[in-house]
Amino acid sequence: MSEQPKDERAPEQTAAKSEYAETAATGEAFQAENAGQDADYEAVVRLVKENEELKDRALRFAAEMENLRRRTARDVQDAKAYAIANFARDMLQVSDNLRRALDAIPAEAKASGDAGFTALIEGVDMTERAMLSALERHGVKKLDPHGERFDPHFHQAMFEVPNPDVPANTVVQVVQTGYVIGERVLRPAMVGVAKGGPKQAAEQANAAEPGPPDPRAEKDA
Repeated sequence: MSEQPKDERAPEQTAAKSEYAETAATGEAFQAENAGQDADYEAVVRLVKENEELKDRALRFAAEMENLRRRTARDVQDAKAYAIANFARDMLQVSDNLRRALDAIPAEAKASGDAGFTALIEGVDMTERAMLSALERHGVKKLDPHGERFDPHFHQAMFEVPNPDVPANTVVQVVQTGYVIGERVLRPAMVGVAKGGPKQAAEQANAAEPGPPDPRAEKDA
């Protein structure tokens, strides 16, 4: 009789074990499914991050290429505009020598009326004017600042002239004409400036005082 209860409990224990096994299997399957979802989410997050990094790199590269294109275009433009800067500066020295030669001729010699000498003077004068005209066609322009306010970027002060009737820092004498090519100074104008006169207008009160020209003034590209 002692074995009968055991036999009766056996099916119940078997059913309980079976139900427990099913529950455990379901739990493991659920955990496995969640683990798979977590892995998929992490993969998506990683791909999104990589995509953002690649997009950022692409934008940076595009910006660098655009900057390079602009710099190259500017360099090409400057090369075209200032390629003759050194040559033009040398030709200005030749022009200066022609002008000195003309200025060195005494007035009596000019008035002598000698046909050959007069033709020589006219030839030198025409050569000087033709040279300056050719330089002007290539972007070289003359600076004649007489009566203008001194600008250290374009003028080089050689001396001061006391004059109470002229506003201070006004160019009153041009010793040597200056030249620019494009927006750059090819040669600053050497000038004398007034001192002792009334100050400039209030809006010009903070303008630069006479001094040496900008170190970049005589440099070209």
